Amino acid sequence: MRSNYLFTSESVSEGHPDKVADQISDAIVDLFLSKDSEARIACETLTTTQLVVLAGEIRCKGVYENGQWAPGAEEEIERTVRETVKRIGYEQDGFHWESFRFENNLHAQSAHIAQGVDASGNKDEGAGDQGIMFGFACDETPDLMPATLDYSHKILARMAADRHSGAAPFLEPDAKSQVTLRFVEGKPAAATAIVVSTQHAPGYDTGEKEAQLKAYVKGVIADTLPAELLSDQTVYHINPTGTFEIGGPDGDAGLTGRKIIVDTYGGASPHGGGAFSGKDPTKVDRSAAYITRYLAKNVVAAGLASRCTIQIAYAIGVSEPLSLYVDTHGTGTVDDAKIEDAIKAIPDLGGLTPRGIRVHLGLNKPIYQPTAAYGHFGRRPEGDFFPWERTDLVEKLKAAL
Repeated sequence: MRSNYLFTSESVSEGHPDKVADQISDAIVDLFLSKDSEARIACETLTTTQLVVLAGEIRCKGVYENGQWAPGAEEEIERTVRETVKRIGYEQDGFHWESFRFENNLHAQSAHIAQGVDASGNKDEGAGDQGIMFGFACDETPDLMPATLDYSHKILARMAADRHSGAAPFLEPDAKSQVTLRFVEGKPAAATAIVVSTQHAPGYDTGEKEAQLKAYVKGVIADTLPAELLSDQTVYHINPTGTFEIGGPDGDAGLTGRKIIVDTYGGASPHGGGAFSGKDPTKVDRSAAYITRYLAKNVVAAGLASRCTIQIAYAIGVSEPLSLYVDTHGTGTVDDAKIEDAIKAIPDLGGLTPRGIRVHLGLNKPIYQPTAAYGHFGRRPEGDFFPWERTDLVEKLKAAL
């Protein structure tokens, strides 16, 4: 590994058009799981000027069975979508929660997929698709996340909180951030460049109002990044294109699953390619990415490495994983193969089958909409939410080694 380098990660706000789509898709996942914990959902969302379209496949007892919607179900879906957009804050001519046109094109799950995934007879439940998933953790921040991504998320989350509270009424929902850090001996040493582009109210692109917006953003950055990383040498690019009044789905179409690097590790880790939002936890794109983050985080939290990547692979309809791979990038205190063996020996993990993952982490619950903005990882576990961020395997890993 290189020890001295520049590295950059970006984040996007809850009002970014792709994130609007992700949040709608996960609101639908939560809605169906609240009705049926064994529901099957694959919900894709398209957002554009005054339009939201749902498409995908579902199966949900009491809501959608045998190709038929239960009375009132479609109305509840539309209400859920509109409430999601309202919560984000879109009340603009080009995209308004109350008046956009809505299309629901969800339909029944393929029977051929269902027969491979569902448990039957002596056959355990299989993976919802083939694929590879990666989990990652490092000791760059207290949340064991890459620092560049962690700070990018936190800048935008703070700005959104100020917008919702009224502390920054000139902000509109759409925004992006990007943080570049210099690493020395593999550790964050200085912020060399920070980019923030935020949608704003009319008039905040010139004169005193522009200066007010830029001063506010610099204040958020100063409150977010450790003081030792900022200096007179840090370069700020705040709304570098100038005016940013037209944003969100009115400014650019949004689709579910187009921000997979923002959702995960900001480019610091490989990615298997599968998106998370809109998918129930039988889909290993989601659940296996969560379990590998959980495992990697516990490896780092246990002091077994300062940096850890874990890969897992599945075949559709097959319950047992095809492979498990651990790489501590030369930072491990024990051999990587021994960490692999220790993980496999922990009975609580249920052999890392799709069902075992869901049971261990408690994934068959409506817990997903909060994941759909500001990252699925590096969040604080609270109640049923973000269970893959717990570090309750630390002692078991140490004992196994």
